[in-house]
Amino acid sequence: MERSQKLFLSIILVFLLSSCQTKEEKVQDAYDVGFRHYQGSRLHMNAFAYALELDSTKAETYRELSVTYLKRGIPHKWKSWYDGAVEYDPITWQPWRGYLYLWFYRDYEKAIADFNASDSLTTYIDYPQGHSVDFWRGIAYLGLNDYDNSIAYWDKHITKETEDSGEDWVELEAFLYRGIAFYESENKIKALEDFDKVIQYHKQSADAKYYKAKILNEREETEKALDLVNKAIEDFNNGYFNNRPYVETLRQIYLEDLEELKSKIIASN
Repeated sequence: MERSQKLFLSIILVFLLSSCQTKEEKVQDAYDVGFRHYQGSRLHMNAFAYALELDSTKAETYRELSVTYLKRGIPHKWKSWYDGAVEYDPITWQPWRGYLYLWFYRDYEKAIADFNASDSLTTYIDYPQGHSVDFWRGIAYLGLNDYDNSIAYWDKHITKETEDSGEDWVELEAFLYRGIAFYESENKIKALEDFDKVIQYHKQSADAKYYKAKILNEREETEKALDLVNKAIEDFNNGYFNNRPYVETLRQIYLEDLEELKSKIIASN
């Protein structure tokens, strides 16, 4: 693990004023200072670097330093720090590392390996970043165009969420991505069922209406397809489309995609 960087004078003074504190108290103060600043800022980085000098066994310290480099666009440094977090607390941070592989690097195979490892580390389903590892595996396998495995994990995720909370509590993206997996594997009937689920429960979804319009146009139901793509454009302009902060989401659609489909439908009419 590389050496932590030197602190700025302002940060050093903060801790010098508390020199009578225990190591644990100093680490907590460093955390308090770090968390008050944006991940990636110098003050955030220096606070956690100091915390690491005080205690090199806290997994969250490594994780915070890793994310700082990730958000500053320094990819060759984030992983070595994050590996420290995984070393000291694999149960928490290994599935989270899979999440970073998935979204920031599109390394689907490494993401899946980390999600799979979480199954052997716990007796329960892990929920990194608020979604189950089955949810994330469904996306990762779709990224590999492995539709069978993608659909299998979406089935598993949707079944559990439905049993636990009811079908109307299942995430929009779960039905959407399973629908896309069905659509791309030429199972248009099952795809349509999932896109209709999205529209049924969430009403406004440019993505679901876009794919449903494509299916209707392929069936030569051009009038319905044109009406639906117009509604998809309206939803998109109102911000109802699948997207993520920091990175492009998998199979993200853009206004140009909707307008291109609309032109294609009009031309075929």
